[in-house]
Amino acid sequence: QVQLVESGGGLVQPGGSLRLSCAASGSFFSINAMEWYRQVPGKQRAWVARIGTGGSTNYADSVKGRFTISRDNAKNTLSLTMNGLKPEDTAVYYCRMIIRLYDRQPEYQYWGQGTQVTVSS
Repeated sequence: QVQLVESGGGLVQPGGSLRLSCAASGSFFSINAMEWYRQVPGKQRAWVARIGTGGSTNYADSVKGRFTISRDNAKNTLSLTMNGLKPEDTAVYYCRMIIRLYDRQPEYQYWGQGTQVTVSS
């Protein structure tokens, strides 16, 4: 059974920084893309950033230049370093990984449980 466990959320003042982490555990063959999403009450979950297996990255315009996504393939972990946080960054943040359980078998998406980030003075 594959599980993604997130950590690192919390309360931070505007302009501050936080680092989120997401660790994959269980038995699987490989991890493809890794992503971060966020969701505020009453709105759809929104894509934040993506990192490919080779390290290529993409960001939503709203976070570009402030957030950095990274991965450690040896540890099966994903991180999101958030600088210059704004009140509008307040949300529950979710990690998502595309995982292949067995060689030459289909890939499936897995989600973390979510971690709350609150930006407020």
